[in-house]
Amino acid sequence: MTARIGIVTFPGSLDDRDAARAVRLAGAQAVPLWHGDADLHRVDAVVLPGGFSYGDYLRCGAIARFAPVMERVVSAARGGLPVLGICNGFQVLCESHLLPGALIRNAQRRFVCRDQWLRVDSVRTPWTSAYGAGAELRIPVKNGEGGYVADRRTLDALEAEGRVVFRYLRGNPNGSARDIAGVCNETGTVVGLMPHPEHAVDPLTGPSADGLGMFTSVLSHLVGVA
Repeated sequence: MTARIGIVTFPGSLDDRDAARAVRLAGAQAVPLWHGDADLHRVDAVVLPGGFSYGDYLRCGAIARFAPVMERVVSAARGGLPVLGICNGFQVLCESHLLPGALIRNAQRRFVCRDQWLRVDSVRTPWTSAYGAGAELRIPVKNGEGGYVADRRTLDALEAEGRVVFRYLRGNPNGSARDIAGVCNETGTVVGLMPHPEHAVDPLTGPSADGLGMFTSVLSHLVGVA
């Protein structure tokens, strides 16, 4: 049976179609989920895409966390459902307290849009198992509020527990603490990252196909637990 991966669309989402394309290229079925949905339509995993949900009013992701669909996502994620938050999706995961820390305005106070090198620091998550430890990826980054911050105790715990999933290489685009580009929850099933793997799934349309591994990883995980 083909795995079903839900793609949530909020008012202001920009990259939901790109995420759906990445899911299809990986070999899964992309299932559209609307922010007002009261259920997850039997999906096996969820992607929260990039964009400017609800216009980024209050704080990025602060309103989206109260969307009806997020009540279901939070509950399912705490039960083990794999969830990937990309850029604005990462912000939503932090606002929903599925991931620690917060995303703040870039250190240079400017929107950044460029190809960015990352290192895969954890391959134990359902979203990164297709990579080798220490793999270097070239993936676009585009954000204005992408600086990851947390208190020292939280940062130390993330490091000690192997929960830093991605780290920026060859320059930090937004001033994130300790060059952190992505983190996961305690079980590794929920991952958030600021760069955009869905824009690096085909060399014809992106700088590389390095991002496709995140989507093939979760597909392999879902097949393995079926």
